[in-house]
Amino acid sequence: MHRNNEGETMNILLLGSGGREHALALGLARNNTLFIAPGNPGTKHVGTNVSINPNDLDEVTKWATSNGIDLVVIGPEAPLVAGVADAVRAAGLPVFGPSQAAAMLEGSKAFAKDVMESAGVDTAASVACKTMSEVEAALSRFEPPYVVKNDGLAAGKGVIVTPDIDAALAHARGCLEAPGGALLVEEFMNGPEVSLFCVTDGKTVVPLLPAQDFKRALDNDEGLNTGGMGAYCPLPWLPEGFADEVVAKVAQPVVDEMARRGTPFVGLLYCGLVVTSRGTRVIEFNARFGDPETQVVLSLLETDLAQLLFAAATGTLADFEPLRWSEAAGVGVVVSAENYPATPVLGDVVEGIDEAESDPNTCVYIAGVSEVEDGLVTSGGRVLMVSATGKTIAQARERAYDGVAKISIRGSHHRTDIAARTEQIRIPS
Repeated sequence: MHRNNEGETMNILLLGSGGREHALALGLARNNTLFIAPGNPGTKHVGTNVSINPNDLDEVTKWATSNGIDLVVIGPEAPLVAGVADAVRAAGLPVFGPSQAAAMLEGSKAFAKDVMESAGVDTAASVACKTMSEVEAALSRFEPPYVVKNDGLAAGKGVIVTPDIDAALAHARGCLEAPGGALLVEEFMNGPEVSLFCVTDGKTVVPLLPAQDFKRALDNDEGLNTGGMGAYCPLPWLPEGFADEVVAKVAQPVVDEMARRGTPFVGLLYCGLVVTSRGTRVIEFNARFGDPETQVVLSLLETDLAQLLFAAATGTLADFEPLRWSEAAGVGVVVSAENYPATPVLGDVVEGIDEAESDPNTCVYIAGVSEVEDGLVTSGGRVLMVSATGKTIAQARERAYDGVAKISIRGSHHRTDIAARTEQIRIPS
C-alpha cells in the first residue's frame, strides 16, 4: 500500500523527454526525489535521468518496483496507448495516466466522437472515412474550410484546415496510407480556441487554468500545422466561470461515460475547445498534458503538483484542497529548428540558454535537444521554449521575447506574435 501525507517525500518516476516533461519535472521535484525516463539535457538538472524505454511495459514496471517508486507520471501519449499505465498499476503502484483502453480518447478520434455522442457533449459533425471515395463524398457535405483529421496519433500534426479541396484530398490520401488508414472529415467550427487541462481520478474532475496555444508555424496563423509554437495563460477574454462550465458540460460527462463503459479515465483529460456562437464545443481530447500549454500553466500553479497528481492516482481528489494560483500571467515562445514542421534540420549548435535564464522570471524548457561533447545540438523540430511570467500578459510577453533574442541556433525560427493580440479576441455572437 502506497501512502502519502502532505509534506512527505516521494520517489517519483516521470516518463518522457520533451518540453512538457521538463515543465512537469520542475513541479514534481519540489520536496521529492525525481527520476525521468529518458529525460533530456534540461531535466537532468532537476532530477536523475534514467536510460529506460518509456514505451516498454516490462522495463518501466521492473525499474519502478525495484527502485521504490511511489508515483509514476506518464507524460507522452505513446506509453499510454501502449498500455504502460496498465502494467504499472497491475504491479500495485500509483500511476498518473489513463489505461490503454481509456487512452483511446486520444488514440482514436472516431472513438472520442462516439464517447461524446453518448455523453451528450457538443462537438463538430463528422464522417469517418477509410477510402478516398468516402472522403470525396464526405467533403461534399461540408462547406470550406475543410477539416480532415488522422484518426490515430499524430503528435498534434494530423489535422489540416484548408479552403483548398485539393490540399484536403492530399492530406486525406496521406492519412489513409499511414498505419491504421482511417480519418475523419469534420465540420469547421469558427471561434477562438481554448485548451483546458482537467485532472481526474475517474470520478472527480479538477480543472487547471485555461490556456491558448498557437498551432500554425507562421505569424498571423499562417503556414502548416505544428505541435504548437507558443502559448499564454490566463485568457482575459473568457467569461467568468468558463472552466467550471466546461467541467459540467464536457469533462465530467465524458469521465462519467468512460466509467460507465468500464474504462475509468484516471490522469489528465486535455479538452481542446472552440468558443463558437452556439457555445463551447469540443475539437478533440488528449489523454495527457499538452505541449506547449503545460509550460505556461504550470508556471502559475502554486499548489504542490506532486500531491495533486498523487491524489488523482489514488482516487482521493474529492478531498483535495482547492488549487492555488499565482496572479501573474505566463507567455511561452517555441524556438524551432530550420524547416520545421516539415523535415527539420538537426545537429545545429544551441547556445544562449544561460543568458536567457538570467532573468529570474524566465525559464527555458528543453525539448528537441541532445547533449554532445562540445555542448548542446538540435535533435527535434521544436527545440526549446522560452517562457516568462509577469504582472500582465504584456510584461510576460516582453520578457519571453527578450529571452528568445538571447537564444542562438542556426536557421531556427519562431513566431513573433504569440499573445500579441489578446485584447482583439472576440467570441462570435
